[in-house]
Amino acid sequence: MKGHPIRTANVIRYVTPLREGGSLPAIVDADDGFPYVIKFRGAGQGKKALIAEVIGGELARRLGLKMPELVFLHLDDTFSKTEPDEEIQDLLRFSVGLNIGLHFLSGAMTFDPLVSEIDAMTASQVVLLDSLITNIDRTPKNPNLLMWNRELWLIDHGASLYFHHAWDRWEGQQHKPFPAIMNHILLHRATRLQDASDHIVNMITPSVIDSILTQIPDEWLLEATDSWSPDQKRTAYREFLSSRIMNIKLLTQEADDARQAGV
Repeated sequence: MKGHPIRTANVIRYVTPLREGGSLPAIVDADDGFPYVIKFRGAGQGKKALIAEVIGGELARRLGLKMPELVFLHLDDTFSKTEPDEEIQDLLRFSVGLNIGLHFLSGAMTFDPLVSEIDAMTASQVVLLDSLITNIDRTPKNPNLLMWNRELWLIDHGASLYFHHAWDRWEGQQHKPFPAIMNHILLHRATRLQDASDHIVNMITPSVIDSILTQIPDEWLLEATDSWSPDQKRTAYREFLSSRIMNIKLLTQEADDARQAGV
């Protein structure tokens, strides 16, 4: 599936916080006329969570999985000055600049494994994608999946790619297994893992990876805690993802072993 450049819009109204999210995302209105769920750069995991949102979300989209549109949302410094809640006020103040937003799916319901229907190929693709990007946050406790118009939609990839929280020891992380896959909410439905593996190899090519990484703003890749340049970090992300895909047979076997053990 072909990708499109991520658009940029300006936040014009802070509507309401979503307090069920630990990082206090919120619903906002933008000047393009649409509402979004905004993830703030000033939240606990900072800009790294926004980078993971872009990489995980855009990889899902390239696989043909349903993902709300991602949009860069510019937040100016006026919102914190009119916010009475001190916690939200601080979050807004530390998030001035570019943040990430997901198109708000009005009326969507949280995925319920007891009643929500999903086909085996979709489940298998989601499981393997999360294994590739080391997403630890797609569990029964916190599915990060929505049902909208009777289709499964993926949200919230901020807890992925956790290797990037320690750049001084990232090398070698791309070769590690992902035992947390045993806790994946869709694992028991993922009965077409080999087909999903073949699809990922065909769709996530080096050029696709590069096209996603080039969209990450340089300012998100700059940190006071390290001296790595934006291009050095893009290279690390590229090597990590490419190596994971090269090792997809091992990840597929790991997921299938975990699935069968849990049946």
